[in-house]
Amino acid sequence: MGTNAVHLPSKTLATGLILATLGAIAFSGKAIIVKLAYRHGVDAVTLIMYRMLFALPIFAVMAWWASRGKPPLNRHDWWGVLGLGFTGYYLASFLDFAGLAYISASLERLILYINPTLVLLLGLVLYKRHISRRHALGMALSYCGVMLVFGHEINLEGADAALGALLVFGSAVSYAVYLSFSGELVQRLGSLRLVGLATSVACVLCIGQFLVLRPLTAALVAPEVIWLSVLNATLCTAAPVLMVMMVMMAIERIGAGMAAQTGMVGPLSTILMGVLLLGEPFTAWVAVGTALVVAGIFVFTSRPRPLV
Repeated sequence: MGTNAVHLPSKTLATGLILATLGAIAFSGKAIIVKLAYRHGVDAVTLIMYRMLFALPIFAVMAWWASRGKPPLNRHDWWGVLGLGFTGYYLASFLDFAGLAYISASLERLILYINPTLVLLLGLVLYKRHISRRHALGMALSYCGVMLVFGHEINLEGADAALGALLVFGSAVSYAVYLSFSGELVQRLGSLRLVGLATSVACVLCIGQFLVLRPLTAALVAPEVIWLSVLNATLCTAAPVLMVMMVMMAIERIGAGMAAQTGMVGPLSTILMGVLLLGEPFTAWVAVGTALVVAGIFVFTSRPRPLV
C-alpha cells in the first residue's frame, strides 16, 4: 500500500477509514442539495446567498475560536486571506453553483474530483515541478473518463452542458489556485484560522453579490429552498471544513495513500444519490467514465512500490 497502515491496530485502522469515508460522503452531498433547490425556481445568485448567509455565523465563530491568543494579522496576511477567500471559496463556489444549473450532479462531481491533477499542473506552470509517468497516466485516464461522460451529456443537453461543464471546471481551477497558494498562510496562521477567515470573506462576498445584482424581493423563495440552504450551509459547507480535519486525522491513522483512495467514495455516492434522489440516468457511458476517472485518480494518488 505504500504506507504503514497494515501495521496499525485494527481499531485505529477502522477509525481512520470511517473518518475519511464520512468526509468524502459529506462533501459529495452538496450537488444533490443544489439540484433539489433548483427545482423550486431559485437562481444561483440567490441560492448561494442563502447558503453563505446561514454559514457565516459558523465560520465567524470558527475564525474567532482559532484566533484566540494568536497575534493579529498584518496587512500582508489580510491581503492573503482576502485573495484566498475570493478564489478558494467565493469564486469556486459560485461557478460550481452556476454550473450545476446545466449539468448533472454526476458530471459535476467527476470534474471536481480531478482537482489534484489541476494542482499538479499549476505546480508545473508556477514552480516547474516534475510530472512523473505515473501522474501523466493517472491524468490521462481521469480526463478520458470526464470527456466520455461529458460527450454523452452534451448529446442529451446540447450547448447547455458545455456551458455547465466549463463553469464547474472553472470552479475546480479556482480551488486549485487556492490550494497552490495557501501553503504559506497555513503555516503562519494555522489551517482552522485561515479557513474560518477565508470562508467568512467568501460569505460576505456572496451576500454582497446578491444585494448588488438582485432586488430584495428576490429573497422571497419557497420554504423548501430555505431548508435546503440550511442543510447545505451545515452539512455541505461547514461540515467539509471539519471533513478536512477528519481527513487529516485519517491520514495519521491509515496513511495518505489509503485516505486518498477512500475519497473515491465521494463520486460514487454522488452518482448513487443522483440516481435515487434526482432521477438522473445511470448509463453505461456514466459507468465507464466514472470507472476511468476513479482509476485515474487511484493511479495518480498511489505511491510507487519500492523495488526489493
